[in-house]
Amino acid sequence: MSSQVNPFHNNAEKSQIWNMLVKRDIVAFVTQDWNMVACDFIQEGFLGIDAKGSNNPDNWAINFATLAIYRDEWLRQAAESAKTEYTEDRTDGIFRATTLEQIDINGNSAVAHKKFDGSIQRTDGGTDILHWQTLYFCRKEDSIWKITGFIGYLPLNMGGSALSD
Repeated sequence: MSSQVNPFHNNAEKSQIWNMLVKRDIVAFVTQDWNMVACDFIQEGFLGIDAKGSNNPDNWAINFATLAIYRDEWLRQAAESAKTEYTEDRTDGIFRATTLEQIDINGNSAVAHKKFDGSIQRTDGGTDILHWQTLYFCRKEDSIWKITGFIGYLPLNMGGSALSD
């Protein structure tokens, strides 16, 4: 199945979350259009944690204490990506590297497990590696799912369970 096809077509709740976190986010990022995703967030109480690629929570930081701080960093990264020349369509490359197959919903709360595992070749001979995951926390308000925060830049492979069964 194409990475651009919503795998939750039989589940309206999860389909809405997938469209928000994958389809709309990637298109907005590539076109550097924050306005396309601005309504997907709940501003009050928003919190973004940067795991810094570490599976040790002691290393994580609140680098996005407000939605405005996150927006500015998102726009910076989108502009930097737009300046880079790739050997393929950037949208296709990001979609190919992105999966969102696990969404846990409990009432009006959800956590979505978005994973990036791929690479995009640059025309300068280098490679941009996409190899991390983000946990998005969402809440449904007036029948619409929105993002309340996230833990991002987590290692893709977090290792084994520290808890015994």
